[in-house]
Amino acid sequence: MIFKSDGKQSDLNGFLDSGSHLQGELRFDASFRIDGKLTGSVTSDGDLIVGESGEIDGEIHVGQIFVSGTVHGKIHAKKKVQIAPSGKIFAEIDTPALVIEDGATFEGSCSMSREGGNRSAGPKLVTQVAQKG
Repeated sequence: MIFKSDGKQSDLNGFLDSGSHLQGELRFDASFRIDGKLTGSVTSDGDLIVGESGEIDGEIHVGQIFVSGTVHGKIHAKKKVQIAPSGKIFAEIDTPALVIEDGATFEGSCSMSREGGNRSAGPKLVTQVAQKG
């Protein structure tokens, strides 16, 4: 699965590799990828990417989060929460947009408030049509 953020590739602020464990508070500007384990809190208006081997246990306040690994706790996303087929979320979620792909696991609750960040009149359906020619 490929996740596209609003930022450029050079906007990646950091990376927590597998085998690493961070305990405490993480803050970043544009985007951050976690393939290790983080216990604590995450605060940013940017994009958080949780890779397949990534684990987070704590409270998350971000612009968007893309989960291929495992998240326990609370998630507050201003724009979107997306769970890949290998992703597992056991959390309370507050976001205006939730995408759960086939095979993903979500156990918890979700409040889809439109407060802050991305305000719209309602959900939008986006489809892609292949054309022959």
